[in-house]
Amino acid sequence: MEADRCRAAGADLVDLAVGEPDFPTPENIRRAAIEAIQSGFTRYTPTGGITELKEAICQWHRRQFGTEYTAAEVLVTCGGKHAIFNAVSALINAGDEVLLPVPHWVSFPDIIRYAGGQPVLVPTEEADGYALRAEAVERAITPRTRLLILNSPNNPSGAVVAAGEFRRILELLSARGVFLLSDECYSHFVYEGAPFSAGALPGARENAIVAGSLSKTFAMTGWRIGFALARPELVRAMMKLQSHSTSNPNSIAQKAAVEALAGPQDVVGMMRREYQRRRDLVVDGLNRIPGIRCSMPQGAFYVFPNVAAFLGRGGEDGRPASSAELAGLLLREGHVVTVPGEGFGAGGHLRLSYAASMRELQRGIGRIAEFLGSLGRA
Repeated sequence: MEADRCRAAGADLVDLAVGEPDFPTPENIRRAAIEAIQSGFTRYTPTGGITELKEAICQWHRRQFGTEYTAAEVLVTCGGKHAIFNAVSALINAGDEVLLPVPHWVSFPDIIRYAGGQPVLVPTEEADGYALRAEAVERAITPRTRLLILNSPNNPSGAVVAAGEFRRILELLSARGVFLLSDECYSHFVYEGAPFSAGALPGARENAIVAGSLSKTFAMTGWRIGFALARPELVRAMMKLQSHSTSNPNSIAQKAAVEALAGPQDVVGMMRREYQRRRDLVVDGLNRIPGIRCSMPQGAFYVFPNVAAFLGRGGEDGRPASSAELAGLLLREGHVVTVPGEGFGAGGHLRLSYAASMRELQRGIGRIAEFLGSLGRA
């Protein structure tokens, strides 16, 4: 990785690329893991997760979102990405189309193609905060459409689909015999209103798969515990795949996850409030830079500014031709690590994470402003 080479050469980098909380895993969760080790809970567990954790997931989801899932509708996975991979692999056959709103998380297209499917990109509007609309979904559906993957709050844009719009989308999909895969990794980092799950919608238990994760909500990225909520026959199909790939999720992490879900939840609100404070700083700072447009994200912990004004024709006018080239220059010359928009299906943008300290965010924004000022714009 180029950033690692720059660090090795002695560069003082501000890293705004990392996609994980900068908070430590809460102490009560760490203690639960230590107790699991000391009690010898270190052997294989059932492939789909221990019953205690499945029930804790159902109870937590009921408290948070008002859903009514049972243990038979739960699959514990090795992180949220694993839940998505299992669901796509179980549902998609060669030639099936999968609707994918843009911008999208970088792994979605490759997961779809691995299963033999064809990603069909569904546009969203920057002026609308990149939120998906039912009308755009309806225009994209064909007889070959099998699935829509909807990530809200969204990585990279921070877009949040309102509950009413989610309902219209699910009703549309259900009428057409299309499944909804709702990636809710960032469900608890929303800045207006309460957290929302597609699993709370009428008909969701028949036509929706909820992919959840403890990674972001409880600062447990390295523990690799996620879950899928779906109708029992689909859970069984995903579990069969899991039994021949990863087998069970880590036994110790499962015990820690039980404590995360059943224990105190105040740390989640603390992180959300701090992320909101950081978001406001970053959006204000970026929009003060002439040439940048940055929408206000409604969730997650990313901003996705439009930097098209700084792009040119690949050296002919002294400016980079793509956001990937711009990110490389910003790294090497400005010493700020960002993620170019091409990987998310949206060139002309950069993704910045505000899961960093206020000091680092201020340093990063200052360096970006200085670098772009020297680069010039169209």
